[in-house]
Amino acid sequence: MKERIRMEDVEPGALQAMLAVEKYVDRTSIDKKLKELIKIRASQINGCAFCLNMHTKEARELGETEQRIYALNAWRETPYFTPEERAVLALTEAVTLVAESHVPDDVYNDAAQYFDEKQLSEIIMQIVVINSWNRLAVTARKIPE
Repeated sequence: MKERIRMEDVEPGALQAMLAVEKYVDRTSIDKKLKELIKIRASQINGCAFCLNMHTKEARELGETEQRIYALNAWRETPYFTPEERAVLALTEAVTLVAESHVPDDVYNDAAQYFDEKQLSEIIMQIVVINSWNRLAVTARKIPE
């Protein structure tokens, strides 16, 4: 497979804007491991090999276990995730698949049981940002390093 376009070379201003939003989500109060679970799960759904490669490495560096990383694609069928993580993973799936799911009330309300509005906003922004990165990388056919 060959990379289609290097948007960072063609449109560096767009990349800088994306990096500014990324800096915002990096500074939020959400647990770093939870952020990586969001990134991995959305990237699995979107089929983004570049982001999967990057974020599984980053999750491991933060101490995430191989077992949980491998089971993330089937999180509902495992006992490895907390109720809070499950709520975030369900929300990640609903937001990632927004055209299909329209983020059902029960999914949103479940997450709202565990997180206040500020945290929930930060989580939603993390989901939106990784979905944006996935769409850029998949469209450009960005090759994993």
